[in-house]
Amino acid sequence: MRTNILYILSCCLFLVVCASKTSAQEIKTKEGVRIPAEREPAVPMQDSIVISAPVPDIRITQQDSVKPRNQFLTDQVVYSAEDYMRLSPKENRIYLYNNAVVTYGDINITAGRIILDNAKNEVYAFGIVDSTGNYTQKPIFIQAQNEVRPDSIRFNFKTEKALVFNSRTEQGEFKVFGAVTKRENDSVFYMKNVRFTTSNDEENPDYFFYARKIKFVPDKKIVSGLVNMYIADVPTPLGLPFGYFPMTDEQTSGFIIPTFGEDNNRGYYLQNGGYYFAISDYVDLTVLGDYYTNGSYGLRTESSYALRYRFRGNLSFRYEKILNSERGFPDFSESSIYNLRWYHTQDQKANPSSRFSASVNLGSSDYYQASTNNMNTGNRLTNTLSSSISYQKTFNFEPQVNLSITATHSQNTNTQQINMTLPTVQASVDRIYPFEPKIGAKKGIIENINFQYSVRGENRFTTTDSLFFTPEMFRNATTGIQHSVPLTTNFKLFNYLSVSAGGNYTENWVFKTFERSFDEELQQEVVDTISGFDSFRTYNFNTSIGTTIYGTKNFSGNGKIQAIRHVMRPSISYNINPGFDYYYDSYLVPETSDGRPEREVEYSRFQGTLFGPPGKLFSSSIGMSLSNTFEAKVKDSADAEPRKVKLLNNLNISTSYNLAADSLNLSPISIRGTLPVIQNKLDVNFGTNLDIYALNNDNRRIDKLNINNGGSLFRITNANVSFGYSFSSSDFTGGKENVNRLENQTFRNGGRPDDLFGKDMDLDGTFYDEKEEDVADEDQKENEWYNFNIPWDLRLAYTMNYTNTARQNQISSHSLMFSGDVELSPRWTVGASSGYDFVNQGFTHTQLRFARDLGSWRMTFNWTPFGVYKQWNFFIGIKSSMLSDIKYEKRRQRDRQL
Repeated sequence: MRTNILYILSCCLFLVVCASKTSAQEIKTKEGVRIPAEREPAVPMQDSIVISAPVPDIRITQQDSVKPRNQFLTDQVVYSAEDYMRLSPKENRIYLYNNAVVTYGDINITAGRIILDNAKNEVYAFGIVDSTGNYTQKPIFIQAQNEVRPDSIRFNFKTEKALVFNSRTEQGEFKVFGAVTKRENDSVFYMKNVRFTTSNDEENPDYFFYARKIKFVPDKKIVSGLVNMYIADVPTPLGLPFGYFPMTDEQTSGFIIPTFGEDNNRGYYLQNGGYYFAISDYVDLTVLGDYYTNGSYGLRTESSYALRYRFRGNLSFRYEKILNSERGFPDFSESSIYNLRWYHTQDQKANPSSRFSASVNLGSSDYYQASTNNMNTGNRLTNTLSSSISYQKTFNFEPQVNLSITATHSQNTNTQQINMTLPTVQASVDRIYPFEPKIGAKKGIIENINFQYSVRGENRFTTTDSLFFTPEMFRNATTGIQHSVPLTTNFKLFNYLSVSAGGNYTENWVFKTFERSFDEELQQEVVDTISGFDSFRTYNFNTSIGTTIYGTKNFSGNGKIQAIRHVMRPSISYNINPGFDYYYDSYLVPETSDGRPEREVEYSRFQGTLFGPPGKLFSSSIGMSLSNTFEAKVKDSADAEPRKVKLLNNLNISTSYNLAADSLNLSPISIRGTLPVIQNKLDVNFGTNLDIYALNNDNRRIDKLNINNGGSLFRITNANVSFGYSFSSSDFTGGKENVNRLENQTFRNGGRPDDLFGKDMDLDGTFYDEKEEDVADEDQKENEWYNFNIPWDLRLAYTMNYTNTARQNQISSHSLMFSGDVELSPRWTVGASSGYDFVNQGFTHTQLRFARDLGSWRMTFNWTPFGVYKQWNFFIGIKSSMLSDIKYEKRRQRDRQL
């Protein structure tokens, strides 16, 4: 009613002014004084007007009564504009110009020009043409989280229906452009002549889908009729009679389109097709399958699960039935392979006193080598599969008790031998100091005496692939329990020497032993298994004394090196181990017909048990070691603070002397060390063994010094040197450090955590270690001068082993591996992984690759030019996860039978 009152007052004022003007044309006074006319000051127009409803028609009857119209709006209409707002009572409209804004409830419309039609309860929004002729300030329609950017809008406040022309909106990864859009309500839109894409450039997209009619439900779906795909504004024959595009931010279940191709030995195939199950927010399931026209097939299931602040993991199982050639052909073969992987980790905050973890990778030994759908190079080159499932629990008693239950698995893919423990149970009691003082620190020999108790029980299986998890595997189990009680003490001698002494008592329980005898008829040893409980006990004594010696050399002057420090840690130890020969028996081997004399063979019934037999021979040895570290204090400039630099790290020299042996008392001298070449980046590890004893003609050690046998003082038996180095362009520009992710798929499968052996592509064409970059970073990279800043990274691994234990005098292994990538431009990346074996004089596994970022598309190519795994793989597809099924992939593998 406030608007109506203003109109009434305006009309009344107009009538009064007109009446006064007609009745007083002239004013005459007795003195004839004239009053000058003055213009009334103009009242400035307000910047914004707030009304509660559209302006209605005002009809004044003869009785001066006003009859208000019915109000249909449920909320206030608030509008504003920068240049002007004009009211037109004749047209019953309000005109807004320049940055006009209209707000009605959760609906907000901004445009260069807006017209409010009160008679129809409609609003019209347009852009404006600037001085250069460009159409600017296009309308923007916002309701809740949905935003539409058309050329013009017609909206009805009463029905909340709208007619939108040339609208642009974003829904998730989709950018939708429609020539004409009819808005039924806040959840349903009908659009005509529509194109939608995931390209960042919505004005000139590199690809889009064109549909004549669609039904659009924001944040839920797009349902369309006939759809055609356009690439670079060129129509393609790719089309569908209808389309359904889900657009929810939540995970949804759906089909996964397979890849079509051809295999030389198995015919045509469909790979990686299946279904994705979005079970809940905490767990999902992917089921994929492969089928070949010769009858081969594969099945893969994978599930990821996570519960915040509790645990997360991944479980997958793969099975393949491989048929080579055709049935009835002489080269036909059939095999089945499988692989089980499980990765589980628990959050540290979930339960401080207990922890469960799992890392499982088991299956057929030749799975990664024989699989028809495995592109993971790192797994193929791995010779060992290993698994571990463990549970640790801490009982906060006094003293503290620790319990762990572990199941382990180790599998050699070359020999197909499997070693498995199921389970291993370990428990230990924290150290107990019986003579510890109630107040103050422990001092002296007596107060530092402590003992500990630990028990370990294990059930071990040794089997092969063919017998894995068969009854025979469980019949050959080896079981045992070991109790250990170490007793130690330590003290200071002369305030500079640290002395430790102690002994260890061990008791071993087994549940079957092995008696041995000689069968004269068969002329071979016979082993009889004796089931039942048996045990043996061992004990030993050890002591050691060591100290730390510091030597520093300071340099005067303003040189770069301020000081050099040498840290030596000498240590001498003594160990005595009694001989437990009473656990040994013997049997007699009679004289043979070929003249071999009669001999006696000693054995222990505990040979072949879990912990092995106790030592038979008495040993008393002295161990000596010397650890050296060289450091320098370096000052880069006169004003800089000195920094510490390691010159030689952990140069360790050790040996031992057996006092109880009658010959060859001195063990080979071992030298190990690390040479820091680049601080915190490149360390060269080296080692060698030196023997003072000579060899006889049979290349066996004899009790004679090598120098007395015409040789040098020491004889090098073996030596090795190795280093690994990873660096990139960011190391020289102060950028981010190149850090390998340890929880990637290749590493969980048993491969390397880095890409030294090459990168492998996932189903969406991305490399497993590819890092996604923000759009802002990509835009910044496009504006950089790539001639002066080309990102690159390089990884090197070098190893060399020398063997001379029996006068081989040869380098047993010598290789250099490398892997690197160069980003030639913001969207081009090329890389290579290879190596050279200097012993066999040939290249190791080699991979060449390149990747091209095509904006909305991704193109990658992987090529292994030679070797057992010679192959190539080409992929091009849309980046968006919503359209990941729109792709083309072609791969070619070598026929491994050839």
